[in-house]
Amino acid sequence: MTADSTPALVKQADADTDGPAPAVPPAARGPRARNTKAYLKYVAAKIAGAAVSLFAVLVTSFFLFRLIPSDPVKQMTGGRPVSAEQLDSLRHQFGLDQPMWKQFTSYVGDALTGDFGTSFAYHAPVIDKIVEKIPATLLLTGTAYVLYSVIGIWLGTRTAWRNGSSSDRFHTALALTLYSVPSFWLGLLLIIVFSVGVGPIPGMFPTGGMTSTDGGSGLSYVLDVAHHMVLPVITLVAVGYAQTLLVMRSSLLDEMGSDYLTTARAKGLRDDAVRRRHAVPNAMLPTFTLMFVNLGHVVAGQILVETVFSWPGLGSLFYQGLSTPDLPLVQALFFVFATAVILANTLADVLYPLLDPRVGR
Repeated sequence: MTADSTPALVKQADADTDGPAPAVPPAARGPRARNTKAYLKYVAAKIAGAAVSLFAVLVTSFFLFRLIPSDPVKQMTGGRPVSAEQLDSLRHQFGLDQPMWKQFTSYVGDALTGDFGTSFAYHAPVIDKIVEKIPATLLLTGTAYVLYSVIGIWLGTRTAWRNGSSSDRFHTALALTLYSVPSFWLGLLLIIVFSVGVGPIPGMFPTGGMTSTDGGSGLSYVLDVAHHMVLPVITLVAVGYAQTLLVMRSSLLDEMGSDYLTTARAKGLRDDAVRRRHAVPNAMLPTFTLMFVNLGHVVAGQILVETVFSWPGLGSLFYQGLSTPDLPLVQALFFVFATAVILANTLADVLYPLLDPRVGR
């Protein structure tokens, strides 16, 4: 046996024993790796910015409502004669006799753990009152959000594609009018016309509330709630659809003169296919951002609309808290409202580069 044959046999035996060497996937390199790294840095920056904004809101919510020129302890007594000792006892009970800096540090520390204190007016944990009212707000504003988003995008697309037609002029004028009308004024107008009744128009809908006083159950309860929702939903849809239509129309008009649409038509695509496959997806980007901003308002509710229609949601709760002023309640609601909007905006910023690769690169 030669000197060179032994290593060869050993190598052959090793190869037979160990089998083929596993393939090692190459490390990600090139433009894709750079884009992924840039996107992660972009997302981290947006999340950090959201965290800073949330802390700023937390600080603002504490000091803002203490500028209200009213004594919450005296408001709690309802104008009844109360001795100075009793007022001092109430201030001590709610921690209002402590120095401002101590109240602030206690508030921030408790809020970071989800404890927003006890409501002055309801004598219950604030978080319990918020959880109790959230379903009513989500039902009202969530229904309106879905309706005005679909209607606004659909009508905005059709009016822009038929720019200059009588339909375009009518819908644009109507949207501009409704977008300029204050929502509470429109709600009051609808109550006067369709709840109270004007001339030959009878009062068909309740003036407020979520259910009738006798309540109900099953299908009758669902129909009763739906009956009470008609006017507030119409109010929210009228303003929301107008905004969505105008943004969608403007975005699509900007896209209609692009070269890629001319190329698509030159390839023989029908006009409907050009609009659906090419123009609308690119025009949806600004509308996509608007939809996420409005999504934050679904949780935040509509304070004026809920107050006008006496809808038992977070908006009405916030208005009632301001009238006291119930400091723990309004502070917590302000923070919840702002948090919903900030998180919705952050989510839009994070998802936007996935739709438009030019962003965040």
